[in-house]
Amino acid sequence: MFVRPKIFNFLHKAFKTNTRLYVTVTQHKAIVHIPNYLQSKAFFSNGTKPVEPIKSPLSNLITKDVTPPKKEEDDEEAKRSREASWRTMKYTLFIFGGSMTGFALYLLFELGKPPVDENGLTIKDEFSHMSAVKQYIYRTLDKLDYYKRLIREPSREKLLPDPVKYPYYQPPYTLVLELTDVLVHPDWTYKTGWRFKKRPGIDGFLESLSGLFEIVIFTAEQGMTVFPIIDALDPKNLIAYKLVRDATHFVEGHHVKNLDKLNRDLSKVIVIDWNPDSVKFHPENVFHISRWSGNNDDSTLLDLAAFLQTVAHSEIQDVREVLKYYSDFDDPLGTFRSKQKELVELQEAERVAKSHNIESPVKRWSRNFLGKSM
Repeated sequence: MFVRPKIFNFLHKAFKTNTRLYVTVTQHKAIVHIPNYLQSKAFFSNGTKPVEPIKSPLSNLITKDVTPPKKEEDDEEAKRSREASWRTMKYTLFIFGGSMTGFALYLLFELGKPPVDENGLTIKDEFSHMSAVKQYIYRTLDKLDYYKRLIREPSREKLLPDPVKYPYYQPPYTLVLELTDVLVHPDWTYKTGWRFKKRPGIDGFLESLSGLFEIVIFTAEQGMTVFPIIDALDPKNLIAYKLVRDATHFVEGHHVKNLDKLNRDLSKVIVIDWNPDSVKFHPENVFHISRWSGNNDDSTLLDLAAFLQTVAHSEIQDVREVLKYYSDFDDPLGTFRSKQKELVELQEAERVAKSHNIESPVKRWSRNFLGKSM
């Protein structure tokens, strides 16, 4: 029976465990009983790979018992991560708050300091009688209010210079035109970028109205975009003035054209636009036309020129009466075209009326042509 201790010592050294191994000796062989959780460590002298042990409910329980718990380590790691995030947020807020405080103090010092003349001497203002702290605070608030009004209101009180007087010529009417989708249509592609297409008939439109109207471009676009376009659009300088975004009144997210700042008699001002929100302060001065989408078969400017020439030649005293009359129609220009056709038909009857010494039917009908009651 000396084989049993040798076999046990050999197995003990191989598995390096204190676990008790049971050896059963029979007549020709010795059987070693190894626990399931140690079978993965078994090796064989012939070099073959160990066979995967057969799992059983009991082996699962043994495996769970020998697996070290990690819940406490995970909780500790999560706690350290939360503490690091909180520290980072505190430092960020501290730096942001310090930066904003420094910026506010800088603005208070720069905007609140008293004005000085060219010699560096302090100039007294309406805040000079206050204490030093109040002076800086009230001057800063006054400057901020000025910048706020600069963004929301037109940059100047008079958008146009005073009308010229004799012997210089001042057109009797003022025509205010929107640029985008009235005279030009913007188009963008990956290949060409932004391009602006001229509306058909624009050259004849401007030439036919020159002298009858003081032509003004008034748009909410930026000046750096508008000025080069107008220079290319009007090589003959028929457009008298160009007003851009800084001349608009910013209200409720819209750039509105405030005609009160135009420095013109509003009874002689006609605004051509497709967007009612852009002239919502003075809807009675607007003649609405359809928005141009860039089509080449458009003839709106031809009809519009005929309408404006009719107004100018008729010497209308208050154009708002005519514009109000046509504003009741869904298609003002279409209505004008139909009336113009009727007028052409009545011109033939005028010749007959003159030969019989009766009142011209054209004269009687023209009272309603421009919406006048005479």
